Amino acid sequence: MDTAQRTKLEGLRSWIGRREETGDILLPLHVAGLEAMLDRTGALPREGEPAPPGVHWLIRPRWARQSTLGADGHPERGDFAPAVPLPRRMWAGSRLDFTKPFRVGDTVVRESEIVDVTIKEGRGGALVFVKVRRLYRVDDSVAMTEEQDIAYREAPDPSRPPPAPEEAPPDGPWRRVVTPDPVMLFRYSALTYNGHRIHYDYPYVTNVEGYPGLVVHGPLLATFLLDLVRREAPNATLARFAFRAMAPVFDTAPFTVTGIPDGNGRGAVVWIKRADGGLAMRAEATFAS
Repeated sequence: MDTAQRTKLEGLRSWIGRREETGDILLPLHVAGLEAMLDRTGALPREGEPAPPGVHWLIRPRWARQSTLGADGHPERGDFAPAVPLPRRMWAGSRLDFTKPFRVGDTVVRESEIVDVTIKEGRGGALVFVKVRRLYRVDDSVAMTEEQDIAYREAPDPSRPPPAPEEAPPDGPWRRVVTPDPVMLFRYSALTYNGHRIHYDYPYVTNVEGYPGLVVHGPLLATFLLDLVRREAPNATLARFAFRAMAPVFDTAPFTVTGIPDGNGRGAVVWIKRADGGLAMRAEATFAS
């Protein structure tokens, strides 16, 4: 990274403190759509029923006008999100703190703030990390807080093979195998109003982005981890869930959602293992006492 590029990227720190507020009603369709995609049930829930964790990623997406979309299908940067001049964007992780469950029919107000912008240099060039804090309010009280880490980087050198992912631990007693396909990825893109072409446009993702197949959404992988906890510990109440993305997952092979409880009923460690044995995502769930 030369001096001019670093100076330009350091200017992105002026976005720190930028805020945005929006709202939505948590509808039965949000819950039914998510549950159907998780292969649970597509039945419409009743108003007042608790909603599953992860449903907050479906409410009030950014409805960008068609003319403002970039070549990759994402909204152009520079509105709320910093105008990072690097082509690759990845949701690197999140930390979710739950105060009370969302319920069907809730009016949810989301307050977002850019709290940090960090510039680094990696083996592949410049890296920019943007930290976003989101407060979700219901009836003027905070129901959930989320901190998101969004990473931006240069396009990789096509002549260099991607680095091998870290090896995943052996499968835990909690285990589920998921076979992703274009239909699953399309459905999640539709539920979240996500136009990013890497999730549904095979010619684009292979010829332009250089990936071997369609990319499984980061929050979808995190939702499968949340769902595993819900399936295996149905009586537990989540207090905190923190995940970190380690390597991409593609629609070319099944992946394993697995984990292990801590033994004292206070939480669990869960992770996504790729078909090649690589660790794709790791998370820690903490239960309310």
